[in-house]
Amino acid sequence: NRMNKFYNPKLYKAAPKQELSKEDRIFVNNGGTPPPTEAPGGIAGTGISVSFVQVDSQVAPPPPPATAEAYKAKDGESGGVMAMMDLLVQDLQKEMTTAESEEKAGQGNYEQTMADSAEKRAMDSKSLTDREGAKADMTAELEGSEGDKASASKELMVLEQYMASLHAECD
Repeated sequence: NRMNKFYNPKLYKAAPKQELSKEDRIFVNNGGTPPPTEAPGGIAGTGISVSFVQVDSQVAPPPPPATAEAYKAKDGESGGVMAMMDLLVQDLQKEMTTAESEEKAGQGNYEQTMADSAEKRAMDSKSLTDREGAKADMTAELEGSEGDKASASKELMVLEQYMASLHAECD
């Protein structure tokens, strides 16, 4: 009934006012709690009260109460909140499914990137090793060439001195 008061005011039935005795009013005004209300009895919405009184079996039972009118479906007044809750659950499930698929795709992309990076590192390492080998070969060749140049320079100086001595003899 409390939810009907907020979500479905057309079906809300206010609780009956309770008249307090003079002593109860004084007690409540001084901070006490009001006395409990009577528990509802009978069948809800029919006005039939149930009592456990033994009835003489020879007396005919009273006629049955008037039946309720034919069934009429509610026009969706109270289904709004529950439909909204179902919609929220469905949206949440869709978002979770989307997040899981994005996570799987992201994981695949990450693994592919890591594999590509490892392959590139291996190629770079091989390239670096090849270049270092080529540099060592060139350095050895350079040292050999410098040694050849030095010996060739000495031979050239000796030949120039010999030519200079020959020119000196001829002049």
